[in-house]
Amino acid sequence: MVVHICCSVDSHYFLEEIRREFPDEKIVGFFYDPNIHPYSEYRLRLLDVQRSCKELGIDLIEGDYDYENWLEAVRGLENEPEKGERCRVCFDNRLSETVRLTKELGEKRWTTTLLISPLKSQNMLQEIGNSLAKESGTEFIFRDYRSNGGVQKQSKAVKENRLYRQNYCGCLFALKQQRDNQDRLMAEMFSPITKQVLPGSIESRIELYSRVTKRDRVVRETFLNYRLLWGRVKVRKKVVPSYFLFYSHSERKKITGRVEYIIDEVGYLNRDGVKIVTFSKVFQIVGKEIPDITIEEELEIREKIDKYRYSLSPIIVLEEIPNEKIEIEIESRIFTDSLERIL
Repeated sequence: MVVHICCSVDSHYFLEEIRREFPDEKIVGFFYDPNIHPYSEYRLRLLDVQRSCKELGIDLIEGDYDYENWLEAVRGLENEPEKGERCRVCFDNRLSETVRLTKELGEKRWTTTLLISPLKSQNMLQEIGNSLAKESGTEFIFRDYRSNGGVQKQSKAVKENRLYRQNYCGCLFALKQQRDNQDRLMAEMFSPITKQVLPGSIESRIELYSRVTKRDRVVRETFLNYRLLWGRVKVRKKVVPSYFLFYSHSERKKITGRVEYIIDEVGYLNRDGVKIVTFSKVFQIVGKEIPDITIEEELEIREKIDKYRYSLSPIIVLEEIPNEKIEIEIESRIFTDSLERIL
């Protein structure tokens, strides 16, 4: 039997139940989810499904990440609500590929772990599954493992196996709707050009869940997160190379001022607590050039300059501290977020 898998949260308990109910069937997992965006989130969910399947002793096949064709399939349905027509097209897309693999492997039966998700319409999935099975001469196995305490058992399995519990369905459009409704920044879509691993980011979770084991204790913590949307510095009306340290924030998007004084190679602007340091000063503190520093090292620099690593004063790195008027444009967001940590 081929089991289409959407994520480890839905698959782990579902696979346990399917194997219990069909002990004579060879179960093959199929991770085909080109709807998941960004790609780093896709890799994170795949990583956790691989870990789950290894724990259960179930073979797993990864399908193509055919994101562009998926986008084309749902074109015009971007604003559809959850459980609406976009989801129908998405289910049909992924389950059609599951049917194709089922026949390719010479199997008869197939199903999907989407059936256990409380956020998905079982009626819609059953309708699509039965239709595809009839067209292809295969057998769609519909099972409602949500009922009779199934959701609670599923949650217990997730906790016991330290699985990654995502906080959105997967697709870009559902994520945008969800974050808009929450009045939250869509931080999942940020990817710094420095390739740094940002706090609370998908990349940070990939690092964590690539190390986590069933014996570990994983806790979720709340913290104040930050994202720089954009920033630039002008001297004599010309944009100069600059770098804004993590947590550099101002309620004003435009700041104009002059450096009042310089102490220990730190220039203090006469506006909004802005500090100016040079690239050479950064190297002096951490022994690295800007492209190579981590967020933790940025906080170390901030603590050295501002005496408090979580201050929100804009600290901007320039090639030299200007004597002329400085024009700063900055737009950033500070928001409550969560991250996981292994005890």
